[in-house]
Amino acid sequence: MIGAGAIFVIAVGAILRYAVNRDQIEGVSIDTIGLILMIAGAVALVLALFQYFLWNERAGRREVLVDDRRQVPPVEERRDLPPRY
Repeated sequence: MIGAGAIFVIAVGAILRYAVNRDQIEGVSIDTIGLILMIAGAVALVLALFQYFLWNERAGRREVLVDDRRQVPPVEERRDLPPRY
């Protein structure tokens, strides 16, 4: 879930900005608080998406080097192991 918290903050900001009665709290501008929350949520969402795509690109560029030239002799031919009886 990329940016679920950011989307939640955007939703809370939109509720405060557009759905709450403006004359409920004296001395505090609910509209401004809602706008600040929506902007902060949008910035957090952009940063979360940027981080996701950055890490996703790095994971896709992994390369595995396989060296097929090395030949391992069968167990019976190896001299470093004791003989099997």
